Amino acid sequence: MSHEQINQHLSNWTDRESTAEAMIPLIGRLYRKNNVVTSVYGRAIINQSVIDIIRAHRFVRQVEDSELSVRNTLPILQAMDELNLGRAHVDIGKLAVKFKEEGGDDLKAFLKREIGPIVGQYQAQSEEDAHKDTKDVVLYGFGRIGRLLARILIEKAGGGNNLRLRAIVVRQGGAENDLEKRASLLRRDSVHGPFDGTITVDEENSALIANGNFIKVIYSDGPDKVDYTQYDIHNAIVVDNTGKWRDEEGLGLHLKSRGVSRVILTAPGKGDIKNIVYGINNDWITDQDKILSAASCTTNAITPVLKAVNDEFGIEDGHVETVHSYTNDQNLIDNYHKGSRRGRSAPLNLVITETGAARAVAKALPELKGKLTGNAIRVPTPNVSMAILNLNLKKDVTVDSLNEYLRDMALHSELQKQIDFVNSPEVVSSDFVGSRHAGIVDAQATIANGRRAILYVWYDNEFGYSAQVIRCVNQMAGVNYPVFPKRSRD
Repeated sequence: MSHEQINQHLSNWTDRESTAEAMIPLIGRLYRKNNVVTSVYGRAIINQSVIDIIRAHRFVRQVEDSELSVRNTLPILQAMDELNLGRAHVDIGKLAVKFKEEGGDDLKAFLKREIGPIVGQYQAQSEEDAHKDTKDVVLYGFGRIGRLLARILIEKAGGGNNLRLRAIVVRQGGAENDLEKRASLLRRDSVHGPFDGTITVDEENSALIANGNFIKVIYSDGPDKVDYTQYDIHNAIVVDNTGKWRDEEGLGLHLKSRGVSRVILTAPGKGDIKNIVYGINNDWITDQDKILSAASCTTNAITPVLKAVNDEFGIEDGHVETVHSYTNDQNLIDNYHKGSRRGRSAPLNLVITETGAARAVAKALPELKGKLTGNAIRVPTPNVSMAILNLNLKKDVTVDSLNEYLRDMALHSELQKQIDFVNSPEVVSSDFVGSRHAGIVDAQATIANGRRAILYVWYDNEFGYSAQVIRCVNQMAGVNYPVFPKRSRD
């Protein structure tokens, strides 16, 4: 290779860096001014670095026949910035690929056709009006899921007209430096890395200030013992992530506290509580529902894939085996536990245990009632799990036809935020830390023979699930974004 060719590689890279740098202020302005959330094939690009933006574009190689360059998407952003857009989620990567495939030369005309309903719909709001449109959210509990929910809520607060994290509620009797300890756990995470921003402890007002968000820390001995209105919190949605109360009677205690309008549980609900898997049965949510459940992480991971497969090929029956990272419910070293086998050391053992996820699928997808069995193996990893779906179908399939269908569902269907798709022979569990999809189909692992199919679905059982919970809360709050482009492949 010549010296000129070697230099050309570096020149191409620095040009891409420069182009990505030019994208950042456009991405930020569309988000903070217009409340337009931009992405590239489902990969968020808001508040991302130059390298992260380039990586998001490189991902397209796995799912399309060609690469996508930042040179293709920068003109999309520039044109969008001039169209006075209303609130929406817009995938600029898909728009750029479609524009390129069509071979058009009038970008603005293309955008007016593809995202027409939001063109010219921007409405400037005063700070007071914007505050009126936000919905107060309270996190009851501040463990693994609670802190990740806080990260997502804080991250999204900058767009306006959104959810606003107003308070977290924890048990009485903390240490003298309780606030600092809780701030530290939010600031540093051994799995998910450092908090993206700054956190200040306000001891005098018992609060954390995270990226400008004033979050009251309330100490309480029970869900019915807080008067939120004294903190100017009204009609709040309480997200109970303690898992302590899972039936209507227990969760109903929250509704006895002043300032609370609705409750959602981050665990499977018992009795008649609706278990919601966003993207599958979130249309069951009504204004009359005061208590809801966001089901479990595993149910959220497998139900979208099962629905997609059942819709296209039909499922006779099957078995779900969950290979699940250990959780705080297990013991660090061997010790007594009321559950079978769970008393044995989590970081030292594979532990066979039960999962209700297979049965729980039927609560969100009734057509699969009685068709699935399930079991779980807890493994010595701190996060990211896998569901192995061993299915007997009603139609013959091949590996290629099944993968191609699921790839299309991941990219172009209404389940694109729930199902992701990866086609690499080298990925392992840690590669999916931070994924905001409910589940990720591993195409290289797919097995199919006649009417028998085995699918391997990765999922970040902490972050992916938390993203699904926030989607439910958004719908409960009436914060809905149109998504563009609409399904682009038929």
